[in-house]
Amino acid sequence: MLYDSIVAKSAELLTRELAYDEAGFKRDRKLVRLAALLHDVGHAPFSHSSEELLPTKDAVAKFAHEDYSAAIIRNELRSAIEDHPLNANTGFKANDVAALIEGGAAAGRAVFWRDLISGQMDADRMDYLLRDSHHIGVQYGKFDLQRLIASVVAILPDREHPQPRLGIEEGGWHAAEALVLARYFMFTQVYFHKTRVAYDIHIRGALKEVLRGGCFPKPVGTELNEFLKWDDWKVLGLIADGKAGEHGRRIMERNHYREIHHTHEVCTVEDIQKLEEVKSKLGNLLVAEETAKTRWYKTGNTDILVVSEFGSPPVQPLSEYSKAIKGMKENNQVILYVDRASRPEAEMLLGKGKQQT
Repeated sequence: MLYDSIVAKSAELLTRELAYDEAGFKRDRKLVRLAALLHDVGHAPFSHSSEELLPTKDAVAKFAHEDYSAAIIRNELRSAIEDHPLNANTGFKANDVAALIEGGAAAGRAVFWRDLISGQMDADRMDYLLRDSHHIGVQYGKFDLQRLIASVVAILPDREHPQPRLGIEEGGWHAAEALVLARYFMFTQVYFHKTRVAYDIHIRGALKEVLRGGCFPKPVGTELNEFLKWDDWKVLGLIADGKAGEHGRRIMERNHYREIHHTHEVCTVEDIQKLEEVKSKLGNLLVAEETAKTRWYKTGNTDILVVSEFGSPPVQPLSEYSKAIKGMKENNQVILYVDRASRPEAEMLLGKGKQQT
């Protein structure tokens, strides 16, 4: 829907700047679909919950699930893409799909479409916020999808940046703002909920018990084949067989850690001081400390650009339109957990009244 809307509104600009013709638009529509369908195939079991167990790439960086996605496409899915009978019409290589996901120069002019796959206004984000809101039964993730899609266009930022980029018409900037705010609400109210975060701790703990070396295989050579054997069902089976240690047992018994203290979403100096006092009082009763950290919106080169018919300058970042977005600070809330059995003692140490468990 996004691709078709952009082409309908911006075909002239894309033809002039990137030499697209009708055949080019049809071809890249299929390429974008393939990249959208496959960009997350590299996720480890239980998705982001286990991402910190991906191995190190070098001295400073770890592999990300996108690295696994690209490796799976280039290796395991190469034949499915390149040898498909319909591919005679397009001549796609597995590397074309992987390169678009990675966003490098190897993607050629198709890199223009990468923001639809991975960006601050990508289709994945639009989808999961609405989908999760529906299935969880909350309203936090709602925004005007149709208005947003109808407002996305290709733009030329300025003379210093002659390459086309995705942007949004001025009439739709509130819809883009609502998308950013919907993500903020869903994370703070759902994804960072104290109980859901507790099960992240238990999933990671269970996986460390069953994974060799406490981390997943690398996305290279035979290790990639080993990685592909790990899925939710395999992990759940090992948990059910009692091979995932204490954390696996807690998952089966739904005996998760209980929150005993948390800071504000954006920690202050006073928050940190209070946190250290609480940790000191809890002593050995403290069993886990988790930081719910997310940057809601990135300014600078990744800022969503808004184009105005009458504005000066004609293109400005969304953060200049929206005071709400401009004022957003990175979430770095810290949550402390204790065992359910020791919670009454912990509350007494902290001078808290009886709370629901």
